[in-house]
Amino acid sequence: MVAVGPLSGACEYWLERATFTLSEDVSGDRRVITVPSIDDALADLCRRVERWPIAAATCDDVLRSVAPAGPALAGVITESLAYSTLQSGPEFARWLADRGPATMPDIPHPVQAHRDGDTLRIAFDRPQRHNAFSTDARAALLEALTVAQLDSSISEVVLTGNGPSFCSGGDLDEFGTFVDPASAHLARTRHSPALVLDALTRRLGAACRAEVHGRVLGSGLEMVAFCGRVDATADAVFGLPELRLGLIPGAGGTVSVTRRIGRWRTAYLVLSGATLDAATALSWGLIDALR
Repeated sequence: MVAVGPLSGACEYWLERATFTLSEDVSGDRRVITVPSIDDALADLCRRVERWPIAAATCDDVLRSVAPAGPALAGVITESLAYSTLQSGPEFARWLADRGPATMPDIPHPVQAHRDGDTLRIAFDRPQRHNAFSTDARAALLEALTVAQLDSSISEVVLTGNGPSFCSGGDLDEFGTFVDPASAHLARTRHSPALVLDALTRRLGAACRAEVHGRVLGSGLEMVAFCGRVDATADAVFGLPELRLGLIPGAGGTVSVTRRIGRWRTAYLVLSGATLDAATALSWGLIDALR
């Protein structure tokens, strides 16, 4: 929906049901995206939706189907099934063909974890890749988080990243190496760091926290949004860039990000490919504080 002039009560029906609403007026309504130019924003959105129509429609379907206030597992399963469908689709296949062959570097210890009293500190440690998230990083992160989940004496979990960025999202050189989409779905949902973070946040609240900086994109953003508290440096940049691969968020973001900013602004981040600076992320509620 496009809003020209101040929003009134008569708009309520469409505000609630639209994918999101664009306005050039500042609004605190999280169903509304303020843009410098509606014409420019619409033109860019149309170009992106025309290039990736299947992924765009699937994103809207999933966001309308997920109940963010409900159990995370149901939402993560819905998201993963849709993600697996897109992995079998023509838009992802086109991206893979355009990317061409890729080789994953061997980085032996992608995650560091150490205990300091009752605090477990976990750091992504692939700095040369801006901590791009890989299968081995997922396994190492899940192992560290499971320790905190099983050990009730751990009263604080802090998630960070070494190097210039917290996490730049999934490692693009690894995409397309799954055996098949069905097996990838089982791996995402049976071995999900996002679900463990959700459980830890239910137990620890704000003591399950993330300290982020630099690039906080894709799966990196999706995971930290499950934390009870997210602190960011002023240089942090946030976004969900999966559409350009012909995909949607696949690390729980349709649940976690939607819980924080609503389905409308989540849809905007995916469909527009826009990134947010730290100040905007704070005003939207995507993060909790600047540090």
